[in-house]
Amino acid sequence: MKLVTAIIKPFKLDDVREVISDIGIDGLTVTEVKGFGRQKGHTELYRGAEYQVDFLPKVKLEIAVQDDQVERLIEAIVGAAKTGKIGDGKVFVYDLLQAVRIRTGEVDDEAL
Repeated sequence: MKLVTAIIKPFKLDDVREVISDIGIDGLTVTEVKGFGRQKGHTELYRGAEYQVDFLPKVKLEIAVQDDQVERLIEAIVGAAKTGKIGDGKVFVYDLLQAVRIRTGEVDDEAL
């Protein structure tokens, strides 16, 4: 099993959720986060004063999948989240050692 974590632009969330559903993946966790990479933030104007925004709003997706679904999931996320501009995000893949469905006690693949 793997845990796929993706950091994407907030306005791309609905597109990504739709393609994930289309490839047969049922669940994901979404967290609103802030951060920066190569973008290094940007400047904004508020009441005539310019100020630096260091941390940009992003959305973090966490999706637990079986090993054979990982490549298809990554392709779907990248395809739906890509704008071609800096700050599109990243996808990380981690080994998932164990999963347990609390309601039924199912473990590992059955818990996904």
